[in-house]
Amino acid sequence: MSRRGPGRTEHLVLPGVLTAEQATETVSGILAMQRPDGAIPWFRGHHLDPWDHTEAAMALDAAGEHEAAARAYEWLAAHQNDDGSWYAAYHDGNADEPTDLGRETNFCAYIAVGVWHHYLSTGDDAFLDRMWPAVYAAIEFVLELQQPGGQIGWKREADGTAVDDALLTGSSSIHQALRCALAIAAEREEAQPDWELAAGALAHAICDHPERFLDKDRYSMDWYYPVLGGALTGAAATARIDARWDEFVVPGLGVRCVLPNPWVTGGESCELALALWAMGESDRALEILQSIQHLRADDGMYWTGYVFEGSPAMWPEELTSWTAGSLLLAVAVLGGDEATTAVFGGERLPRGLAPDCCGGR
Repeated sequence: MSRRGPGRTEHLVLPGVLTAEQATETVSGILAMQRPDGAIPWFRGHHLDPWDHTEAAMALDAAGEHEAAARAYEWLAAHQNDDGSWYAAYHDGNADEPTDLGRETNFCAYIAVGVWHHYLSTGDDAFLDRMWPAVYAAIEFVLELQQPGGQIGWKREADGTAVDDALLTGSSSIHQALRCALAIAAEREEAQPDWELAAGALAHAICDHPERFLDKDRYSMDWYYPVLGGALTGAAATARIDARWDEFVVPGLGVRCVLPNPWVTGGESCELALALWAMGESDRALEILQSIQHLRADDGMYWTGYVFEGSPAMWPEELTSWTAGSLLLAVAVLGGDEATTAVFGGERLPRGLAPDCCGGR
C-alpha cells in the first residue's frame, strides 16, 4: 500500500469541492486547532470528545500529516481510563478536567478505526504495537455493554450504571470499529473469536432487528449509518438510502440533521457521501460534497450547519475540526486514498461470524 508523504494533498483535489490550495488551507486549519499534547478539540476554547478527535486525526493521516495524527492517538492512550473507556467530553486545554463523566460506547470503540487507518497510512508496526493495549481495552469495555440481541448499550453513567438502551447510529459505528479491531488483531496474529461473534451478532441486529434500538428515525444519521458502518450492503443499502432521500437531502444545500428542522449540516452531508461511495455511487457522493461548499469559511474551515428558512444563517456560529475532517475523509475516498478507502469500503475488513443478513453479507 502506498504511503502518503508529509503534507501531500494531491489526492484531496476534487472538482467543485477542493482545489490543491483549498485542501492545504483546510488541513492547516485542523493542525492549528490541535494542541501541543496532541488533543484536537472541536475548536479552541470548546471541548474535545474522543470520537470527533479521532475523526480529525484520520483526516490528518489522509493528508499525510502522520506525526500529528500519531500524537492524537498517543493522547488517547495517555488519557484512557482504567476500565478501557474515555469520558464523553474533556475541557479544551486541560484534559484532566473532563466535562462529561459519561462513557459512551461508540466514542470508545472508534479508536480502533483510527488506529487501523493510521497503520494502513504509514505501515508503522511499532505504532500498532504501542496502541494495541488501548484498542484491546476499549473494545473489551464496549462489549461489556452488548445486549443478548446483539445491540450495544449506549453508555455507562458517571456512577458506573450501564445504560442498556441502544442507539442505531452508535451501534453501526461500533460495527465498523469492531471490524477494524479484528483487522488489527489479525495483523498481530492474536485471534479474538469473542470479538468475531460480537461483530456478527451486532450486524444481525442492525440488519434485521430495528426494534432493538431506540426510535431515532427523525435523525439522518440513523438513516445512513447502517450503510456507513458496513452492516448493510448491496441492494438493501441502496433501498434504504433511496427510501428517505427526499426527506433528508435538500438539493443544493446538503443533508438535514433532523426532521423536520430546516437545518443542513456539513458532518452529516459528508458522512452520507462516504456511505454513497461505499455503495458504489460516487456521482451522488460528489454532488453532495459540492452542495455544501456554501459552508466553507474564508480560512478553509467549515461551518457546522446552515438554517435555510426564516432568517437564513450559519448556525451554530462555530467552525469545527470534525466537520472539516469529515469533508477531507469523504474527498479522500473519492480521490482513491488507499488507507481511507480500505477503512470505509470494508472489503478487506474481517466480517465477524454472523448469519446472512438483509445486505447479502
